[in-house]
Amino acid sequence: MIPVLILAAGQSSRMRGTDKLMRDVHGVPLLRRQIDTAKGIGPIYVALPSDNHPRLAALNGTSAIPLIVPMASEGIGGTMRGAVAQLPECDAFMIILGDLISLTNSDLMGVLNATKTYKNDLIWRGATPDGKPGHPIIFDASLRPAFADLRGDSGGESIVKPLAARTHLHRFNDNRARHDLDTPEDWSAWQSQ
Repeated sequence: MIPVLILAAGQSSRMRGTDKLMRDVHGVPLLRRQIDTAKGIGPIYVALPSDNHPRLAALNGTSAIPLIVPMASEGIGGTMRGAVAQLPECDAFMIILGDLISLTNSDLMGVLNATKTYKNDLIWRGATPDGKPGHPIIFDASLRPAFADLRGDSGGESIVKPLAARTHLHRFNDNRARHDLDTPEDWSAWQSQ
């Protein structure tokens, strides 16, 4: 069991006025779907920008723990810096973007199981069939101090890029490791499938 951090502190700015993480997906908000998808991996933490944000409603009735990250306004680097600092002591931790709509619990379990098979690696992550890295991502706890240096919108690239040789890519059979819905057009295309 490892902690799961769902990044849900972004501004959803490309949605032109609607909050993608609160959009309905099969009867529940997308953020709630992500929480449900992570069940059984370990304790679930959700990074949010404030303690009165409307997304808190998606946590109702779950065991997910909100992590308030005011520095989320800087970008995803600020979110990761602030949220990872609040995770409990652990051997490793999983990070998932809140808007990856196609990931399943089996996908998360597959990447988690890879940590046992590929023990010499430091990062384990979902990937496309042709090896494009995506989510979820599991980081060995030894990398945790590096998150304190993250800034801006580059995410964790400064951490993962130098460690390509110690990263295991768990390839899925389609592009769901990278399938996010950022714009109203993305949502329309997904809903019409």
